[in-house]
Amino acid sequence: MRPGGRIKPTSSSSSDMRLPKCRRNPFLHDLRLGPLQKAKIAIMTVTLFPVRLFLAAFMMLLAWPFAFIAAVGRSETAVEPQCLWRRLVDILLRTIMRVMWFAGGFHWMTVKGRQALPSEAPILTLAPHSSYFDAIPVTMTMSSIVMKAESKDIPLWGTLIKYIRPVFVSRSDQDSRRKTVEEIKRRAHSGGEWPQIMIFPEGTCTNRSCLITFKPGAFIPAVPVQPVVIRYPNEMVNDRLGSCISLLFQYCNAFYLFKILWLTLCQLHNEFEIEYLPIYSPSEEEKENPALFAHNVRRLMAEALKVPVTDYSFEDCQLAMVEGQLPLPVDTCLLEFAKLVRRLGLKPRNMDKILHDYGNKAAALQGKKQNLEAFAKYVELPTSDMLRDMFALFDENGIMDVREFVIALSVVCQPAKTLETIKLAFEMFGAQEDGAITENELACILKTALGVGDLKVTGLFRAINTQGKGKITYEQFRVFAEHHPDYAEEFLFSENVGFWSSNKVSSTPVANGFCSDFSPIEQDPSQKKLN
Repeated sequence: MRPGGRIKPTSSSSSDMRLPKCRRNPFLHDLRLGPLQKAKIAIMTVTLFPVRLFLAAFMMLLAWPFAFIAAVGRSETAVEPQCLWRRLVDILLRTIMRVMWFAGGFHWMTVKGRQALPSEAPILTLAPHSSYFDAIPVTMTMSSIVMKAESKDIPLWGTLIKYIRPVFVSRSDQDSRRKTVEEIKRRAHSGGEWPQIMIFPEGTCTNRSCLITFKPGAFIPAVPVQPVVIRYPNEMVNDRLGSCISLLFQYCNAFYLFKILWLTLCQLHNEFEIEYLPIYSPSEEEKENPALFAHNVRRLMAEALKVPVTDYSFEDCQLAMVEGQLPLPVDTCLLEFAKLVRRLGLKPRNMDKILHDYGNKAAALQGKKQNLEAFAKYVELPTSDMLRDMFALFDENGIMDVREFVIALSVVCQPAKTLETIKLAFEMFGAQEDGAITENELACILKTALGVGDLKVTGLFRAINTQGKGKITYEQFRVFAEHHPDYAEEFLFSENVGFWSSNKVSSTPVANGFCSDFSPIEQDPSQKKLN
């Protein structure tokens, strides 16, 4: 599999073509600190950090009783007239939250443009989304947000959340997504009675290097929206290293959440900029097609941010961050492959059966290379530009080995099941007499499974091939992997220096509290389905 610039842009918009090309994996963050920065953080850790942490925590505790009192007796389904004392509480809470952010180093905030009234634009769409600090616009505006229902049960935080009257999404209710969309529609069509709903349409966090695919949920109500872009023009932000603020929210454990907080509070000053773009009113075509509506709003926001757009989505984030024995490298082209699999409708529902059938057909070819037309027949799809783009990922002078396609599809469909993918690969590549493979075949399998163009596997192969036969079986590989669960780090990382991000952490991402995934699961009926 060959990463690189062979994939053509898949956007149909000529305006997207004028945007800069996305050259970074948007789901990986690599923060490297120089000696001077490390020394500054060390000094701040024992001086300013504890003071700031205490003040921020105190402000949050101070806000709790006001939010609790204001929420008592308030209806969850209707909006009552805002009485004087509740208006005073609202002002108090905004002030307390502003002091909290000030204590955290956000001394001043730049606001560009004008926030629309709820009657003008019931929905605010924010991007890019990269960390917990994206809650700043929520506290500035006291807008409602879409959140996981479990959030309201968090001590202290849950009370503050309930005050802004969010739309909750329940994991336990299978019909929750439909109910959430209906509630957003109800509020959006209330004529400005309800507070604005603030939505992060990316559905997950990125490193702010580009805008990923917007989920259509925010655009289904077919009402005017106001695009809002946020920036962190901090000293520790640049194109190569990223920012201490965006250690990516998908690392949802206490260590990483504390690390984000620690590094941010150790900066003398943290800049924050929010820009309200002009209200975007959908055309009749966009009202009928939420995906088109989302696409066009994203393009405008990308132009304002001067960043690229990419067809990567939250599902691709799950692929990039999933736990497994073979973590994907920084420059994997499996993300491009996954995007094309999704667009072509190739992700099977009956995954095991389809992969098994594909594997048997590939094994029967015994390594015989296929041209584009033969590949189209193999996957039972018509020849199209998207299929050509997929073929180009495996192209070797106009032909490809379909075994590589099956391995890549297995990784995309079941990214955490490393051994099942390897077993399938051995069945396709293995010799008929004993099912064993050579070092070159192992290299081909792992290159495809990782989505890279070159990979050194000599150390790993020799470690498995203890008998020196020049071939290894799947059983030998399985036993070795069980005894060496970190074999990728021990053998592949050391042989392929710079291949993986030094700060990459295996962690399964989730749609976070500020951009819960509530978009209905929709499939393009024009695409071929594999059942």
